[in-house]
Amino acid sequence: MGTTSTESRDDVDDDDLQPWVAPTYEGLAALLSPGPPETWDAPSLCTRWQVRHVVAHVTMPARLTPEQFGAEMAAARGDFGVLSDTVAARDAALPPAELLAALRSPRLHDWQPPGGGAAGALSHAVVHALDVTAALGAPTTAPAPAVTAVLDQLADGSVFGLDLTGIWLQATDSDWGSGDGEVLRADSGQLVALLAGRTLPDGRSLPRVSAR
Repeated sequence: MGTTSTESRDDVDDDDLQPWVAPTYEGLAALLSPGPPETWDAPSLCTRWQVRHVVAHVTMPARLTPEQFGAEMAAARGDFGVLSDTVAARDAALPPAELLAALRSPRLHDWQPPGGGAAGALSHAVVHALDVTAALGAPTTAPAPAVTAVLDQLADGSVFGLDLTGIWLQATDSDWGSGDGEVLRADSGQLVALLAGRTLPDGRSLPRVSAR
């Protein structure tokens, strides 16, 4: 599978990735802060999650100490999916002002997932921000180079178990492209969402390996 882009993943050092996390979350906070209350109840691209659940999920590192996270993981019997759903369901009920403050927290901006480093932190921020913005029809909040870096991380489909056989992904807002075969065109943010296994509001999605 080939990739063309204005800036390939190989050309970006991990030290360049972490600084893009803060503007991604700050932009999401700016988008949501003046919005009507019902925006928080709008569906996101995450199945069964409203906007408030996505924000509650991504801001866990701003609220939970490592000890608290460990206790949550133990209660979930080591299943991170169960932990995520439990915390999202509970903390989605927090006041929007508290969730917005967590999006702006330096603690969140500096957080890195265990073993994931800066690349994992950026991917987490960009993908979940797009879960909100793409669902709302709003512009991507991540800086353009950050979106490209995440595209390069996800390009082969392996992270989310996608089958990209016979598909060429082409960004409409840059020269980024990847794959071989039938062309699927979307803007860079929409391509990230697709490569993260999401279904776009227009119904487009990518097949999973298990569906072959």
